[in-house]
Amino acid sequence: MFRAISEPQPGECFRARFEEAWPHYRRWFLRDGDAARPSYATARALLREHMPELVPSWTRLVELAGGGDLAARMLALYDPPPLVSGCSQLVLAGESPLLVRNYDFDPARLEGVISHSALGGRGVIGMSDCLWGLLDGINEDGLAVSLAFGGRRTTGAGFGIPLVLRYLLETCATVAQALRALRRLPVQGAYNVTLLDRGGEAATAHVAADRPLRVAPTPAATNHGPGVEWPEHARATRTLERERRLRALLAAGAGDPIAAFLEPPLHSTAYGDGFGTLYTAVHRPAEGAVDYVWPGASWRQSFAAFDEGARTIALPSAPLRAAA
Repeated sequence: MFRAISEPQPGECFRARFEEAWPHYRRWFLRDGDAARPSYATARALLREHMPELVPSWTRLVELAGGGDLAARMLALYDPPPLVSGCSQLVLAGESPLLVRNYDFDPARLEGVISHSALGGRGVIGMSDCLWGLLDGINEDGLAVSLAFGGRRTTGAGFGIPLVLRYLLETCATVAQALRALRRLPVQGAYNVTLLDRGGEAATAHVAADRPLRVAPTPAATNHGPGVEWPEHARATRTLERERRLRALLAAGAGDPIAAFLEPPLHSTAYGDGFGTLYTAVHRPAEGAVDYVWPGASWRQSFAAFDEGARTIALPSAPLRAAA
């Protein structure tokens, strides 16, 4: 089930979502024990230091969640349990450049909420995670971002990547601004963040807890950095095979690249292993729109016409055959 919810400022919709999802997020946040997670004071201080623009919204979210210590710590998303996913993402140049991405993950752990918000006054549309973080999205200035796991097990003290993407879309209008923000933000793990702005500038940033930011020359990413550092994960997710397909799409410069994201190797049906493709998102900065696409279905959302409601998507049970 995918739902589209428009709530510019946190209110009753968020309260209802929190009450529905909190048992799951509580188990996730405490999976390594309470002592493994930072204190309220630490989380609040670091949020104020690194993302002060988000503090008023975080405070409101905590109030709506009942004001509890544990909920406040989870919503601050400082040093949460790490996120490991699949994913493929690619910027396609042209008159109207696109950021296309597949999100590959466990269907039981997807919120499935397309959120339209304006926490700081700037409109943002994106796929929600951790109740106010984002897996990908676009803002009304035309900045689009998406994340993919970076293929390294090393973690460190830092923010969960969904909140980092929320911060970029709340505070940045261009790729250059977003890269400056990424250089100073402490990020918990290794991720590939692909960015595109309305002016056509694009980049993929390799972020990590223990390394400086690296900017890739090609605006495409799967689940490794400049090299493969976790071979078992690379084989399980076919990250190198998917990267080769993305590079072939860049080189071809023609055809229907979105259709390629609905076919193997970019489209995965490994749902039982937690790496099945749950949706394809096509971000269109020039139009201020995102198309969410599945085999046989699509759903457009835009700042001009945000379509609230729900869609039920049947996930394929067998691998899709590539077009002849």
